[in-house]
Amino acid sequence: MARIRVLVVDDHRIFAESLAAALAAEPDVDVSAAGSGPAALRCLERAAAEGRRFDVMLVDADLGAVAGAVGGVPGGVPGQREPGAGSGPPPASDGIALVAGVRVSHPGVRTVVLAERDDPRRAALALQAGASGWVAKDCSLSRLLAVIRGVLREETHLPPALLTGVLRELTAARKHRTDSERLVESLTPREHEVLRCMVAGLGRKDVAARLFLSPHTVRTHMQNVLGKLGVHSTLAAVALARRAGVRPADLAGDVVERSGQLA
Repeated sequence: MARIRVLVVDDHRIFAESLAAALAAEPDVDVSAAGSGPAALRCLERAAAEGRRFDVMLVDADLGAVAGAVGGVPGGVPGQREPGAGSGPPPASDGIALVAGVRVSHPGVRTVVLAERDDPRRAALALQAGASGWVAKDCSLSRLLAVIRGVLREETHLPPALLTGVLRELTAARKHRTDSERLVESLTPREHEVLRCMVAGLGRKDVAARLFLSPHTVRTHMQNVLGKLGVHSTLAAVALARRAGVRPADLAGDVVERSGQLA
């Protein structure tokens, strides 16, 4: 019998332990639990290194920044604290942020978001982040198992009451993205590079040093970027850029070389 490896991620210890115990009672399910985003990532990385990858991650939509893990060792006993809890990278701000990170670092893991209430907007954000399902925390065990097995068949699961609202949110998001992309396309190559630096969180002096420009020239480029995007602040420009899919400048890479092709 093919076994399904499930990771429960929830900072409410009693809920995580109870759900893990209920799932573990199934003959074809192996389950572990983590109490924070960083603990979940450590579980996923360790399992991948051991060749025992998780198949499905169940994550609390309102996951907080609680350090440590519950049963953090893959295949471990629910309730066992993970050694070294509290160390590691900063936690994801919520469950949806964790879903987005796992989609990049562990694309083979299917994620299902567990929510205390129906919220079309957040459910749409979860799907955009890479989730395969959104289910109520108080759903029956049989329903949750059906969702787990369904997402492994490449199905997407949403409560029927959320379908209309989620479709509306996704349609609106697509329109906003299209409008944002159109504005970003109006930028010159140099302005686009400046915008990528802004998305990476660089200030004017750092942008100038990276692009071999004077701070005054960078200021002019930034003003032009704001004007063309129709916004009045760097924060608004970064938000629009992210909607348009603009990636931040690679700060870990080599410094950008001067190019005569950039305007």
